Formats: sequence, structure tokens, C-alpha cells
Amino acid sequence: MSDNHIPGAENPEKFTGLQVGEVKKSAAGIPAIIETVKQVVGEAGVARGFKALNHMNKKDGFDCPGCAWPDPDDDRSSLGEYCENGAKAIAEEATLKKLTTEFFAQHAVQELAALTDYEIGRKGRIAQPMFLPAGGTHYQPISWDDAFHKIGSALNKLSSPDEAIFYTSGRTSNEAAFLYQLFVREYGTNNLPDCSNMCHESSGVALGESLGIGKGSVKLEDFYETEVIIILGQNPGTNHPRMLTALQKAKANGARIIAVNPLPESGLMGFNNPQQLKGLLGMDTHLTDIFLPITINGDMALIKAIAYLLWQYEQQQPGKVLDYEFIKQNTEGFHEYISDLQQQNLEHLSQACGISIAQITEVAELLKNKTRIIACWAMGLTQHVNAVDTIKEIVNLLLLKGSIGKPGAGTCPVRGHSNVQGDRTMGIYEKPSQQFLNNIAGNFNFQPPQHHGYDVVEAIKAMHGGKATVFIAMGGNFLSATPDTNYTATALSKCSLTVHVSTKLNRSHLVHGKEALILPCLGRSDKDMLNGEEQIVSCENSMGVIQLSKGVLQPVSDQLLSEPVIVCRLAKATLGNSSQVNWDKYLQHYDHIRTDIERTIAGFSDYNKRVREPGGFYLPNCNREGSFNTVSKKAHFNIAPITTIKLHANELLMMTIRSHDQFNTTIYGLNDRYRGIYKERRVILMNQQDMNERELKQGDVVDIYNHHGGVERVAHKFIVVPYPIPVKCTATYFPEANVLVPVNSVAKKSNTPVSKAVVVTVKKASV
Repeated sequence: MSDNHIPGAENPEKFTGLQVGEVKKSAAGIPAIIETVKQVVGEAGVARGFKALNHMNKKDGFDCPGCAWPDPDDDRSSLGEYCENGAKAIAEEATLKKLTTEFFAQHAVQELAALTDYEIGRKGRIAQPMFLPAGGTHYQPISWDDAFHKIGSALNKLSSPDEAIFYTSGRTSNEAAFLYQLFVREYGTNNLPDCSNMCHESSGVALGESLGIGKGSVKLEDFYETEVIIILGQNPGTNHPRMLTALQKAKANGARIIAVNPLPESGLMGFNNPQQLKGLLGMDTHLTDIFLPITINGDMALIKAIAYLLWQYEQQQPGKVLDYEFIKQNTEGFHEYISDLQQQNLEHLSQACGISIAQITEVAELLKNKTRIIACWAMGLTQHVNAVDTIKEIVNLLLLKGSIGKPGAGTCPVRGHSNVQGDRTMGIYEKPSQQFLNNIAGNFNFQPPQHHGYDVVEAIKAMHGGKATVFIAMGGNFLSATPDTNYTATALSKCSLTVHVSTKLNRSHLVHGKEALILPCLGRSDKDMLNGEEQIVSCENSMGVIQLSKGVLQPVSDQLLSEPVIVCRLAKATLGNSSQVNWDKYLQHYDHIRTDIERTIAGFSDYNKRVREPGGFYLPNCNREGSFNTVSKKAHFNIAPITTIKLHANELLMMTIRSHDQFNTTIYGLNDRYRGIYKERRVILMNQQDMNERELKQGDVVDIYNHHGGVERVAHKFIVVPYPIPVKCTATYFPEANVLVPVNSVAKKSNTPVSKAVVVTVKKASV
């Protein structure tokens, strides 16, 4: 199924000088401050850089373009409401380096594609619209009018609107996302894949089916009132560093923390808060009370084992362990669930998760008399074949304890990109609800398409098979984020036109359709002036808070447009006089966009007023309010079998991970200092026993193979690094290893690519 190597699709197979050091025992501290200053000053200069930092995540400032961790509802730190990786993100956005006509004239597309993602990303901000003609070797300048005309003409030439793909990244504001889906649906398709399809789609499906809402139920303040926090498949020290402050405060208030992860991540173990004297002195806060080094994909077996023991304790102390009143009033399927649970074998569950019965018992003993429990998870759970059932198993555990809809308790899927949750709220979804479509029809006087569109995996296959020939991306780096790199690259190259709305150059601009356009947009930190008036946009964080975002920096070019303006002009160029939507109204002021969001989507009453209130406002959340918006109006216990991945003697189970110097596909640097890996990304972390069995030593170079579906996929030249990871498990960085992730290996129900459980073999490479 996969394709042969596509030039420029993958990071080049070159080494940058691996150095292996000590694995850190805690995160942040003085090193984080040093890195922050170095990155920000180096890219934006002192005045511009610190102006951006001083306004990031403040109530009158702009939302961090990084992760979606919520800001405090009360006072925010005067020293800075940002983390090291947030500062790196804003350094790249606030950079004074820019790519003009001269840059593209000097560098051919294939020359740029030969660079690493790190090198590509460091070039600077794109300063003007660029066009790559059919057969061209260099991008060349194009006017905005001509760019929109070219896109509109291409869309209108298609025999069906379903031949176009409209992708969205999580950086897009609520206003831009709403307009984007409105345009796409008036154009006539629901082909609205987004980055959620690749990350928390499994969470949305699982929570929606079991609890009636596809979002988490907790607020930030619940972390300060909880008794136990369970963190599964998540590395907050790298991926959501500001979460560490909440965990530190929870610990100070008496909470116990259980960390479940194949790797002993530094940010799970300890935290040197750089805003406190003890943190600056390296006197870290010990975070994790119980660390469970689970085997990859062993989470469901672990949760079942804990529930099994809790049921046994309940038999010994009737009415003391489970919350029967909550179960009776709020759930269904309990007796069937317990019947299935009684059939489980604790020893088999222990073997399946790789955690000893003694450790599982320690966790169950801790939870036995607790009711205020928060479960947090990220992509370590969502990117598995059985991801939806695994997350439902977590819900089962919380339901047993009555730990939903009360202070200090609930579900907490920790979202990645800063507005990925807001995009979905705004209607960026290939499977919209009938109510949402009815609201669109009633408010805008056109009938939106009723059939489902393509998600990310389906979109890739449609382009590869010639069923879709125009690809438009509102942000993101589609090629580097998606699975089966060469297959996806072939899919994009078969398009007649690929279009990317972007702030910076990335690999997706360099593996393109017959023709290609890059449309440069404003970033979060940029001032957005429209008709002489400064505009605001808004975002939704992981906990359902809608808050304003207002840039403060002078844009690096006068040829940048905001995403809302780009969408409006694209809609006008495509739909012309046939459109029922008054796009010109939105081009006058963004308040008009929010007025129409308020008319269309529940929870946004008085939008323009409330979004301007300090800190914004919470959207309604039925679980938080103690109710469940399922058909029966009750939460569902779920029954699912344990599934194990059978490995042959020479096979390993690989998961893709981030380094500390990256956010999603954006590479900030070549160091992963918490794991003690420096100046290199082409590494494979292996258990020493697995190395010995293959006669490998640190520094050996291997090729990594996957043969899913009878197709050979190869990631060439990775350096072996011994690491404390369970036997038969291994880890590599993405996007370098995405070439190994099969496009046909997806989670059941959510169709999310299985990037956390890839069966591989390794062989010594010829260097």
C-alpha cells in the first residue's frame, strides 16, 4: 500500500552529532529560563521578544500558539504565564527573519526539501503570497487577488465539491474556523479533516458515547481540590509544561499522583518551578507518588486490574469502596460490567500490562477510599487500535468511584494544539450533527451537505486514489503530521492544486500538487488591523474556556492577511454572487462573525460582551454539571475485551514521541535534554536486553522496518540509545519515524492513526 521514497518527503538521512548525557530527574528550573531567553532574544531581539512574552496568556493579551493548557481563572503570574516551549513557539512567530521573493528565487523547491524540518523552520516568516506553477522549480510571487482567483477557479472546475479537501490545524481561531466551515459547507462538502483526527478523536468518540460530551469535565481549580491524579500516556514536562504548576499546587494541597507511562519522563517525576526560589535552586517538587512503567498498549489491562481489585475490596467492605448511590442514579450497564469484570484473571491482566500485582495492588489501595479522582491522558492512549475502549475503561473506573460531576474529580483529556478543541466547537468536523446543519441552514439560507466528509486518513486515501484533487490547509504541516509519509506524499503530489495558509515554511510546501500556493497569514502575536481598527479573535482551551486573543507585535510584512480575511476573500472568489452569506460584513469587523457564531452554536450568548471580560467565559458542560447528554441521559459502563499485540521473536513495539525541543511537527532545536539526548533526532530508544539480543550497542546505526499489510516501510539510519523502557518496547521521534506508521492501521471508531503501537524490526545499517 505504501509508496516508494518520494524526494523531499522525509527528513534527510544525515546525522548531526549525537551526544548522550544524564537523564534528568526533574523538569524546568534555571535551564528552562536560559533556553527561553536564548530563543526569544535570538529570534526577535530584546524589545520585541519580551514585549511578546509579557502579553502571552495574559487576560488582555494573546493566546499561546502552543498547547491548550488553560490559564488560571484568578490572577496570572506577573513574571510570565508561559513555559519554555511556549516561549520557543512565540520566538519562531515573532522572529524578524522573513522570506521574500529573493529567498525563493535563490532556492529551488528541491533544494529546500533536502533540508531537515529543523532547518526549514528556522528560515523565517513567509512575507508574501507565493505560487509554484506546473513544472516550476522555484516559488514565485503572486498577488492576493490572483491567488484567490486561481483557487476559486480550481474549485469551480471540479465535477463535485467532494473532490476538494479542506484541512484545519489547531492554531486557527474560533472566528476563522467558523468562517472556514461555513464557506466549505456553502461550497458543498463536509470534507473538513483536522488535526483532532490524528490526536484526541479517540477521546471525543469515547467520552461522547459514554458520557454524552466529547470534552473533559474538569476545571483547573479541580486540580487544587482533588485527592488523586492519574496521568496516563502523557508527558507534561515536554508537551504541556504549564500543567506542572497545577500538579505542584495539587501536591501541596495533599493530592497523590500516579503516573502511567512506558518512559520515566522527567516532568512526571519532579518539577523545578522557575518562578519560585526553591525551583531556581534546584530543590524540585517531587511529583509522582507511584510510577507504573507500563508496556506499550497495556493501559486497558491495567485499568481493568485496578477495577477488579476495587470490586474485591467492595465485597470485603460493602458500601465503603464503590459509590452505589451515584451508580444507581447516574449510570447504566453496571451489573453487566461487573459480571464481565468478575471473569477477569488478575495474573493475566498483570502480564498484559507489564505491571506487577504488587504495584497494581498499591494503586488500588490508594484509590479504595478516595472519591475525588482526576484522570488525565494524551496521545499515549488515543493512538492505538483499541484507544476508544481504553478511554471508556478509564470512564468505567471513574464511574465506579462516583468521580464525575463533583469538585476535584472528572475526565481530563489534555489537548495538544491551542485551539483544536475550539475548532471542533466551531464546526470543523467531517461528521457534523444534524442540529448543527439545521442551524446553518436556518441562519444562512442555504442547505449544507448532509453526507459525511473525509477525515484525515480518508482524505489521504481519496487524494491517493484520484477522488480528491484540490487540497487546502488552514495552517499546520500536513505531510509531516500524518502517517505513512511516502504514501501521503504521493497523495499530495497527485493533486492538481495544493494550498497552504501558513506563517512559516514547512515540508508540506515542498511536496506539492501540480500547482501550489503559499498564503502567508498573521500569527497570534501579530497586531490585526482591519479598517483602521484593532481586532480580537478568541480560542477555547482544554477545559472549555473561551477567551480573547489580541496580538501586540507589528507584523514583519505588510502583505500578511489574517485568517478570517483570507477565508472571506476565498469564499467571495469561489462562490461569487451566488453566496447567501454576507462575507463583506465579516470584512468590516470581527464582531459580526461572533454575532453569527452566537446565533448558530449553543453556549455563546452575549459573545462579544463576554469574550471581552477578563479571563473570558466557560462553555456549558453537562458532565461538569452532573448530567449526561446520552440518549438515556445516563453514563454508560462499557465492556470490552483485552487485546494484546502478538510479537514474533525479532519484533519490537514502537511508539513515536516528541523531543523536548519540539511542539507537534515544529522542531525548535536538536536537544532532548530531559532524556539526555543532544544534537540528534535520528535515534531509537531501546531496552538494553533487546539490544543484547540483537548484538547492538550504544551508537550503532540501524534501519527500522514495518511490514503492515505486506508492504515494506523503512526508516533508514537511526542511532541506538539504551533507555529505561520496557522490554520489547522502543521509541522514536516523529516526524522522522512517521514513514513507518501504516495509513491502514487506525483506531476502531475514531480512525486515528496508530502511531503509538507500530510493530517493527531493526537491522544494522550500512553506514
